[in-house]
Amino acid sequence: MKILLDTTYLLPLIGISIEELPDTLILELINRKYKIYINYITLFELAAKGAKYITQGLLSSIRILKGINAIVYDDRIKKIGLEDTDVLATAFKLRVHVGDFIDCLIISTAIHYSNILLTEDETIIKLTNSTWFKELIKTLNPKLEVLNYRRFKERYMQ
Repeated sequence: MKILLDTTYLLPLIGISIEELPDTLILELINRKYKIYINYITLFELAAKGAKYITQGLLSSIRILKGINAIVYDDRIKKIGLEDTDVLATAFKLRVHVGDFIDCLIISTAIHYSNILLTEDETIIKLTNSTWFKELIKTLNPKLEVLNYRRFKERYMQ
């Protein structure tokens, strides 16, 4: 199964723990033979979040760099970039309905490359109830599920 991870799930790799999520989630997914995907824009989001923590004195730049490099050089995490014209074209379509273009890129990458978009973003999860989103998914990837960690764990990690 192919899983596109939203940025939240990568934060532990740069030293930012998320209370509801295990810090070892990515390793657990890889060990369970799930194929992990991200969009390169996620690395930008990690750097931006890391910069905020650096300026607050909560993390060192070395910690952020090591985490980002760990992702970049880990071949078990497939990275999709803006050169993928299908992803970019679908992101443009999504932008009509979604206010954050970074989210558009992440959603679009999931549509084109995965079976599951794993996200804690309530705005993204709520999209799944909209008619226009259901129609888009039906035409491009009818098997795509948008789940948060709790729902994913209930369904796939028992």
